[in-house]
Amino acid sequence: MMKKIVSLVIMAMFLTFALPQPDVFAVPQAASGQKAININTANLEQLESLPGIGPVSAQRIIDHRAKNGSFKSVEQLVEVKGIGEKSLEKFRGLVAVK
Repeated sequence: MMKKIVSLVIMAMFLTFALPQPDVFAVPQAASGQKAININTANLEQLESLPGIGPVSAQRIIDHRAKNGSFKSVEQLVEVKGIGEKSLEKFRGLVAVK
């Protein structure tokens, strides 16, 4: 009986580590054929389509762009109130600066 239990535990451990695990920390990427959203030309609706960006944050991005000019890099989004590194990581692969 004890051998069966040990065998089952070993098999369960093997399956746990042998099977591919989803990358829960992966940055979303634009789907094949789907273009990344250009944060320098995106409208409110396009910005709101990004994970973690609601109407208030989308408007802040537009206001920041109007006041300070075009973004030079995606990383500059952290200058927008309410968008930090964690927020940016949710959609970094879905946006671009062109």
